[in-house]
Amino acid sequence: MLFPKKVKHRKWQSKRWNTKRHKVESRGTRLSFGQFGMKAETADRVTSNQIESARRVLSRSVGKTGRVFVRVFPDRPFTQKGAETPMGKGKGDPAGYVVEVFPGRIIFELDGITETMAKEAVRKAGSKLPVKVRMIARVD
Repeated sequence: MLFPKKVKHRKWQSKRWNTKRHKVESRGTRLSFGQFGMKAETADRVTSNQIESARRVLSRSVGKTGRVFVRVFPDRPFTQKGAETPMGKGKGDPAGYVVEVFPGRIIFELDGITETMAKEAVRKAGSKLPVKVRMIARVD
């Protein structure tokens, strides 16, 4: 699981999500390391557990010949109150870390495999994530 070694603030304020305004990613939108990539089509928060689950699926799919590059890092803490806890009494304890993914962001990159293998790997790994994804390929 990915999480930061040290954070400046244990608890962040929750960012407001305006569903009417569609933000499009400006960073991390081009392939840098691999031949194929998994690009987000929708916006959502992806937890470190979901990233790790998708990474495992990809690494099993590419085998020994291919490589998997993770292009996102969960650095935003989220909190959760205990089960059956009454309202009030402050904010909950940190429960994990997430990364906010917007449309256009490349989440994973793959290298050293064929296009059909990459397409199947992205399909399997995409089912582990809360965002819709599509495969993109490098055009040289």
